Amino acid sequence: MPTVQPSFRSSCGYPGLTRNPRGWLVPSDVYWRWWLARPELALVDESCAAERALHDALVHAPTRRVAAEELDTFQDEDARANYRLFLGLRDAVVGSGSLEAAYAGFFKAGSIQMPPLFLDLMVQAIVCGVLDGVDDAWQWRAAELLFRRQRVSVQDGRVLSGDSAVLDMMNETGGLGAMGRLLMQGGAALPTVQMEVLGEDSAARYLQGLSTAAPFNFLLDLTHEVRNELPHGLTLTMTRSHSGLKALAQVLERWVQHFLGVAVQIQPESRVDDAAWRWHVGLDVESTRLLNDLYRGETVEPQRQQRLISLFRLRFVDPQVVQADMQGKPVYLGLAMAADGQLKLKPQNLLLNLPLATAA
Repeated sequence: MPTVQPSFRSSCGYPGLTRNPRGWLVPSDVYWRWWLARPELALVDESCAAERALHDALVHAPTRRVAAEELDTFQDEDARANYRLFLGLRDAVVGSGSLEAAYAGFFKAGSIQMPPLFLDLMVQAIVCGVLDGVDDAWQWRAAELLFRRQRVSVQDGRVLSGDSAVLDMMNETGGLGAMGRLLMQGGAALPTVQMEVLGEDSAARYLQGLSTAAPFNFLLDLTHEVRNELPHGLTLTMTRSHSGLKALAQVLERWVQHFLGVAVQIQPESRVDDAAWRWHVGLDVESTRLLNDLYRGETVEPQRQQRLISLFRLRFVDPQVVQADMQGKPVYLGLAMAADGQLKLKPQNLLLNLPLATAA
């Protein structure tokens, strides 16, 4: 019998969140019970009496204070560590008043103590709030880049981004789950599974999947421009109507507005021709290093340059919100994949590294 997958929203606990007057997400007891039901915290047959007692107590009162000795009596060290991390997250969110305030605070503090999984689940929930009411499939798919690791490949001149975990699963099981893994271990040849590229003919199905299943099995086309060779040596360059990069830019605009209360316009660019280039922000580790090297005038090897997926130009709608020396000047953003094609976007970079006149 096929397993029913959780929806995009329920798979991050979003139904257990409410909004404060600022529009930021405030957890209810339902949200914390969702965490307690996750594999990291759910009871198993091997759970000891102390773990069962604490779990039951937290299900009854998710924000109750937990004394150190309640964890010290756990027999399983991993379970003890998981609960300590969960309680650290819970106390930080409750103390900050919202997911957004806690998330931003983690990075402003400098040393990040939260596991990447916890941060990604927080971002997924925040994305659900940011895109609430949006019915554009490309923006929802592009938003996955903010909390799901991607693998980027070039196929027939198209730059395609796929969910890394889903691609790994399909390679291991042929898309047939545990049954496929058993068949492959037995030497059976499985048919090649193709992930579908999000397009006009599949957009409605993707949006339907937001409420019925985890939709991470669609590829996003990051090809922003299409070039057609015309007679007499002419080249016609057209921007794709459904560009994944344009959709990502729109999501990042909403992200900045939601957190910082600042309106920005972000536009994909193929190159930077700006002698007065003053400020840049990498959206991931690879592009941060690449842009830093280019800004310093260092030589960048061709293979590294080829990893650059796109540049973006960010403009502030109100120039007065930025530092005096940056008023009227753009901020350039970069997006790049690692040498193995992996892409892990770091949305917190846009919250920490923009040249605002005052701290948000």
